[in-house]
Amino acid sequence: MRLLLTSAGVSNPSIRDALVDLLGKPIADSNALCIPTAQYGHPWCGPDSAWRFISGRSPLPMTDLGWKSVGVLELTALPSISEERWVPWVREADVLLVAGGDAMYLCHWMRESGLADLLPSLRDTVWVGLSAGSMVMTPRIGDYFVEWTSPDGGDSTLGVVDFSIFPHLGLMPYNTMAAAEKWVAEIAGPAYAIDDQTAIKVVDGTVEVVSEGQWKLFSS
Repeated sequence: MRLLLTSAGVSNPSIRDALVDLLGKPIADSNALCIPTAQYGHPWCGPDSAWRFISGRSPLPMTDLGWKSVGVLELTALPSISEERWVPWVREADVLLVAGGDAMYLCHWMRESGLADLLPSLRDTVWVGLSAGSMVMTPRIGDYFVEWTSPDGGDSTLGVVDFSIFPHLGLMPYNTMAAAEKWVAEIAGPAYAIDDQTAIKVVDGTVEVVSEGQWKLFSS
């Protein structure tokens, strides 16, 4: 799977160019599935913000980029649908657009739905994460970002990549570089702090930072 892990979606031309490179074809020729699930787990989000994400009314560019088609994949519904139905939907998509919200809630439903188990076989699919949609692919998010408590507790996520992500650097008064440094001490592993003009591109284990803003790598 090819990853574009963003803080705030496809927010500038450099990130858009990286997305097109990962797709290997124009956005207008690509079919997308958007995943709003993380929205329902975070106290700042809800049905209205989920609708804005799906409809492209959000200020964070994802579904409104000019895709050939956009569908909705709601992970909480998948356990009630046979895999024979929904797995082809995922396999036929060129890109999965994954909303922000609560990373732990998203992680739980990726596992419960079976999507997490499917990921290793999606070799040519592009995963575009927005905030929590990016953080879910990391090993840990840190207590700083835990809002929804999973049945297993803790802050462990999918570990598709070997680094953690501190998003929205500088956006809120408390998302400072000092806060990121305190957070990474708990993480005890490699991590990136990224602002909303930055994304992390991952292809076959090779990591590239794409940025028109501010970011920092904390090495383990």
